[in-house]
Amino acid sequence: MALIRIVAAVALAGRRVQLTLTDGRVIERDLAPLLTGPVFDQIRLSDQRFAELRVENGTLVWPDGADLCPDVLIWEGLPPAGSVSNAA
Repeated sequence: MALIRIVAAVALAGRRVQLTLTDGRVIERDLAPLLTGPVFDQIRLSDQRFAELRVENGTLVWPDGADLCPDVLIWEGLPPAGSVSNAA
């Protein structure tokens, strides 16, 4: 069994993203509250930089090395008990 992770992402307006997960679900998340601190300054302030997001190792990353925890993105916090899936 594998943890549910992100396989595709699309940047949307207003610092929102559409995420496709390994279990086939498609969800939207508002990243604005998560883009805090100096590492996210350019991503937070520039639409172009925000749109440079990509999926790597099951989570979102940006070219400058900034990334976000996949569990926070998927579950909006810690994953619930029994949240594993055999989807790969």
